[in-house]
Amino acid sequence: MQIEMTSDTTGYGKFAPTAFIRSLIGATRRCDASWAGKRMAFFLRGVAVRLLAGKPVDIEAMGARMRLSPYNNVCEKRILFTPQYFDPVERALLASRITPDFVFLDIGANIGGYSLFVAANAGPRARIVSIEPQPEIFERLVYNIRLNDFYSVKALNCAVADLDGEITLFVAAGNKGETSMRIVNADSAGEQIRVPSKTLLSIVTEEQFERIDAVKLDVEGAEDLILEPFFREAPEHLRPKLVLMEFSHGRWAADLGRIMAECGYGEVMRTRTNVAYERA
Repeated sequence: MQIEMTSDTTGYGKFAPTAFIRSLIGATRRCDASWAGKRMAFFLRGVAVRLLAGKPVDIEAMGARMRLSPYNNVCEKRILFTPQYFDPVERALLASRITPDFVFLDIGANIGGYSLFVAANAGPRARIVSIEPQPEIFERLVYNIRLNDFYSVKALNCAVADLDGEITLFVAAGNKGETSMRIVNADSAGEQIRVPSKTLLSIVTEEQFERIDAVKLDVEGAEDLILEPFFREAPEHLRPKLVLMEFSHGRWAADLGRIMAECGYGEVMRTRTNVAYERA
């Protein structure tokens, strides 16, 4: 069943969950992080997804209102049913660094999980740039931003790359939110789309940032293509205080760990999938 997404927020509530679906969502969100807790959460999630029959859900998650479609985007499925499993260590680290005038770049924003989490915790003086290249996912991101009265989030529909212009993105067949400038697995080799691209320095310059408090990158192994030219060309005062990204060491063409160390960063967090570096 194909559900048309729209940036018109007047329709919010049209896909409010039924009482039974809401009870299933509540049950999954109450499950703990133990093996048994996760098995139960995933079982209940599967039941709910089948009952939803292709429809999205209008609901609150992580302090923000969202419309979430848990079918072809793993990120939306996680945020809808199990936000407690959605990068809890990473979000706790980020939350501990948030200030009222926080400046945050969300590269590979998907439908806005990190951006809206920061906006909900930072307040109206924050500046958040939420960057998503995939057109369909970008439309969902814009919809979710407009549902909330944060006024601190700006969305950009482009890829962040090592050049300004246009690039090819590879889209995972079963996960629309997973795109990369590189073919990272057989699943991502199917759909290809052309999208506009900008360097990180171009974006920061256009937005007239005087500093960056934190940047999050979820770009499926292309972190080095973004960060290496930025650290090489950007003035030192624009280097982010905190860099949170997927740990993709085997995919990087550059020794990003060495580059980070040379730029004054030290590792402050590592999980199964992500790593964070902070400047002293």
